[in-house]
Amino acid sequence: MLSHPEQHERLRLACPQAAPTAVLAGDPCFDRMLAARPLRERFRRALGVRPGQRLVLLNSTWNSESLFGDGGDGGDVVARLLDRVAAEFPVDEYRFAAVLHPNIWHGHGPGQVRSWLDRARRSGLALIDPLTGWRQALLAADAVVGDHGSVTYYAAALGIPVLLGAAPLDSLDPDAPISTFMREAPKLGPDTSLVAQVEGLLAGHRPLTGPAEFTTSVPGESAVRLRRLFYSMMGVPEPDRPATLEPLPLPDHEPGTVTVPLHVRTRVLGPGDVAVARRADPRPPAGPDHGGELHVALHEDTRDVDQLDLADVVFRHGEPDDPRFGSPALWTAEVLRRHQGCSVAAYVTGPSACVVRVRGEEPMLMSAEPGADAAEAPGADPAAYASALHAWLASYVPGAPPPAKRLRQVVDDGLRVRTGDRLYRVRVAPLTPPLQRDG
Repeated sequence: MLSHPEQHERLRLACPQAAPTAVLAGDPCFDRMLAARPLRERFRRALGVRPGQRLVLLNSTWNSESLFGDGGDGGDVVARLLDRVAAEFPVDEYRFAAVLHPNIWHGHGPGQVRSWLDRARRSGLALIDPLTGWRQALLAADAVVGDHGSVTYYAAALGIPVLLGAAPLDSLDPDAPISTFMREAPKLGPDTSLVAQVEGLLAGHRPLTGPAEFTTSVPGESAVRLRRLFYSMMGVPEPDRPATLEPLPLPDHEPGTVTVPLHVRTRVLGPGDVAVARRADPRPPAGPDHGGELHVALHEDTRDVDQLDLADVVFRHGEPDDPRFGSPALWTAEVLRRHQGCSVAAYVTGPSACVVRVRGEEPMLMSAEPGADAAEAPGADPAAYASALHAWLASYVPGAPPPAKRLRQVVDDGLRVRTGDRLYRVRVAPLTPPLQRDG
């Protein structure tokens, strides 16, 4: 069964006796993805991609020349790439996911794979099920960093920007369309900024025509052609009902919670106007290229428990009426009492709001105002608003009110929080009674 006529000639040359049995049947896998393209935004929400975030999918096939590599050093190959991701990409602007071929899981074992990717997962990496979830992740992606595997080729066929981290031309049939694709697609530079390469890829993307042309010559027809073939082989008539494929299911929600220490670089641009870049790099940024001030923000559920007493901002995500924490107001008070180095505690109660408590103050509610499209939820993690508040209260700004009066100013005027090229207008108000259930 072939998906394109060009495969028939290659089959004839490789195995002439098989050529008469070839049938053009299309590609049911690709057809399922084509049918599910209208669900892209749902898949993105399921993967925890916020409005304004870019989803980059890392994909590896299974042999020694793949992105993941083989043997004992496979984890090292991926670790180096993920170290660059953690160092360069702000977590509020980018979301990462990984699709690894099933043979990687089988060959190394699930425990070893998860061990190699442990810190990356705690830094927000979504590890996608290689059998049931990769198509949905591919449709949700803004860009793919991959190799010569079929997932990367499917990405190019769908028009998704692709950056090749491995391109072993010697192991491919030089006459196959994928070899042409490997020669033409942009390559990942090991010594160049990864974020610059991804941003350049997205800005200058021009879909390659080959993958879309050669993946299937009969898009949308595989179900009809395959059923017709199967029933003719059985010698019985087809059912009267239409031939259809199983639609792609909606994946389970992957919130992308980051529990490693976040190094937060902030720049106060004016009264109540703060730019925030949070990175999961284990090494604090340094050097003249990093302007602004640095602080540490940390999720309460971190495994780096020794860092909690060093964090300036401690946060968590949860329901406002979760009985385990009493209330957001009670939780924030307990955190500040327990961690004396913490200046701001933030309990994220929803996609655009959090309860914060500044040391020595009463709890407040921070909530992002709707943007131009009121139906779209604000994009940033509300814990980033807490970091912006901390930066504003701790900064020195000529002409700004003294620190004791700055909190009053943001209550009156609000806070402007910038992540990348996105601006969020955040209201700061005393906590309303329905959320304040200390008693």
